[in-house]
Amino acid sequence: MLQKAKDWIEKTIRHLDSEYGKLQLGRANPSLLEDIMVEVYGVKWPLKNSANVSVMDAQTLSIKAWDKSVMHNIEKAIADAGIGLTPQNTGESILIKIPPLTEERRRDIAKIAKKLLEDAKIGVRNARADSHKDIKKALEEKEISEDEEKNLQSELQKLVDEANKKVDEHFKNKEADIMKV
Repeated sequence: MLQKAKDWIEKTIRHLDSEYGKLQLGRANPSLLEDIMVEVYGVKWPLKNSANVSVMDAQTLSIKAWDKSVMHNIEKAIADAGIGLTPQNTGESILIKIPPLTEERRRDIAKIAKKLLEDAKIGVRNARADSHKDIKKALEEKEISEDEEKNLQSELQKLVDEANKKVDEHFKNKEADIMKV
């Protein structure tokens, strides 16, 4: 009965980690670009489906399109994405220099990370609420006894407490990473 909540919580934590990976921290990271939509042959695709994004050094990303005819479209999509990165087309590849973060930008990114943490906590609460309803329904339909209901509620709360602790840890680690100069 708690498996649905466990699955939902695991998915929430994976999503949080995925979103944290996309935050620009002044270091080259391919996940910054992979979901940018690029027009290829009249259809919008994620960049990761039309080019290879690799790390050249700690501050530089290199993008090699699988078809050179879409290089300009990739360059335009990155420039228009509003993520503060300027692509440089070398003809063979597109280079992106990741600018170092200012203290103000670090604080802004920490605020974004905090919002992502709150979203994850909302996801955990929603999982708890859904499971709570399922347990109450099972009790009303006499599928479980009151003792089983109390045990399930207790297990559910332990699961939620562990999940909240885990997302808090992920946030603290990310915040330390963001504020590290």
